[in-house]
Amino acid sequence: MSDAATLIAAARTAAAHAHAPYSRFHVGAALLLTDGSIVTGANFENASYGLSLCAETVAVATANAAGRLAGIVAVGVVGGMIGPSGLEGTDPVTPCGRCRQVLNEAAQIGKRDLVIHCASGRGDAVATFTLSALLPHAFGPANLGMA
Repeated sequence: MSDAATLIAAARTAAAHAHAPYSRFHVGAALLLTDGSIVTGANFENASYGLSLCAETVAVATANAAGRLAGIVAVGVVGGMIGPSGLEGTDPVTPCGRCRQVLNEAAQIGKRDLVIHCASGRGDAVATFTLSALLPHAFGPANLGMA
């Protein structure tokens, strides 16, 4: 199984655990680390919408809590409305702007351009990007002389 397929499968599993009672839009993220291990996250909504957390941010914070922020190599993201038979949707879901910025922090600290595999809810569409293509001219640790 390719890195993309492995990450998308792990992200799909994570999306099943999303807490999204308000939007019913489940998102899962999976991070591939340099040692081959995978860290996942799912979106976590809050009744006070501004306090909600995106799946990618949850996964990056989990990697950071394990001391692995610099070890992120690639990301898989899956998302869609939850329906009677699971995730729905035909278009690949890409990280939001905030998540792109959070991923950029990890990318610059790890000194690599992350590969981002984005899948539709049903899994029938996948698009692959580099983080630099999704967030050109990003501001990050390097701008502050830290990466």
